[in-house]
Amino acid sequence: MANTPESSTPGTTRIVAGENDKPKRKRGIQIAVAAGIVLLLGAGAAVASAVSANNASQPAAVATGTPAAELKLGYFGNVTHAPALVGVSKGIIAKNLGDTKLSTQVFNAGPAAIEALNAGAIDATYIGPNPAINSFVKSGGESVSVIAGAAAGGAQLVVKPEIASAADLKGKTLASPQLGGTQDVALRAWLGKQGYKTTPDGGGDVKINPTENAQTLKLFQDGKLDGAWLPEPWASRLVLEAGAKVLVDEKDLWDKGEFTTTILIVSKKFAAEHPQTVKALLKGHVESVKWLNSAPAAEKASTINAVLKDTAGKPLPDNVIDRSLKNITFSVDPLAGTYKKLLQDGVDAGTTKPADINGLFDLRALNEVSDTKTSAAGLGKE
Repeated sequence: MANTPESSTPGTTRIVAGENDKPKRKRGIQIAVAAGIVLLLGAGAAVASAVSANNASQPAAVATGTPAAELKLGYFGNVTHAPALVGVSKGIIAKNLGDTKLSTQVFNAGPAAIEALNAGAIDATYIGPNPAINSFVKSGGESVSVIAGAAAGGAQLVVKPEIASAADLKGKTLASPQLGGTQDVALRAWLGKQGYKTTPDGGGDVKINPTENAQTLKLFQDGKLDGAWLPEPWASRLVLEAGAKVLVDEKDLWDKGEFTTTILIVSKKFAAEHPQTVKALLKGHVESVKWLNSAPAAEKASTINAVLKDTAGKPLPDNVIDRSLKNITFSVDPLAGTYKKLLQDGVDAGTTKPADINGLFDLRALNEVSDTKTSAAGLGKE
């Protein structure tokens, strides 16, 4: 403990004022105390002023942000991710990003992409809706925002020819791209409605083995799988290259046949720090979707196929890519009105829990750069 003039600690000198010094000492103490109060108040005012100034500047910093030096973008090597395939290969996204460097990473399924995004390995990604919902729920709404749609349709349950109905699936083994992915959730929810029980570890009335799409094709060809719920082009590949047949076309399970397969999401942290970069990404995304919806069929197929050749090692047969494209609609609308059902499907599948998903969407930048107004269906900003 530090010594003071009044301290009686052994080894210190105690100073006692004389009787005539008391009035002077009293006035000195009063002056010192008053001066201390003034200094304290002044310091407090300075701190308060600094905090106030800092708080006042924060919203402006968040609102304006700065362009990112680099945007790390994820997507899958699927036809359902064609806006990414086209946007990257034709330089559309890079052009709109300007001085921001574009880096890309290819994933097989949504949960892996979400893991990379949450770890900061990527900043934004094209993905199926269920992993995005699951991330949003697990983080209490802090992890991601859905900023646009990309593709609707293009997912089917394809099976061996001898399987005629759901009743024939008991004891069979099916595949999905990854546990908790959009097709995995759709498969588990649909099986539940048929009266079957499934478990995340592959148990239950029908076994589900989450498997990479390319491996699923080989296992099916080898007779080690009875079917799979897959996005395009993999559903078409099993049908046209391996003799599978369609047992369920997912569009038949949705009102008007509309369901979202691919969306574009961004890390909320990245969006808060670099709103201009997110807006630039969306400009490129909108331009890519417009190109897909206006390009001649042959050019569209060849452009997509060239990218798939780079990611898969060889191009798709013409009949496969043609069948795939006929099953898909490319749109910037994420079909927000379907997300409560998607959430419930995840709950039924056991891959997520009941939750409030209000705030999942932030479509403000999309609506600034797009020709049409897209609704968040009451689940976020638009």
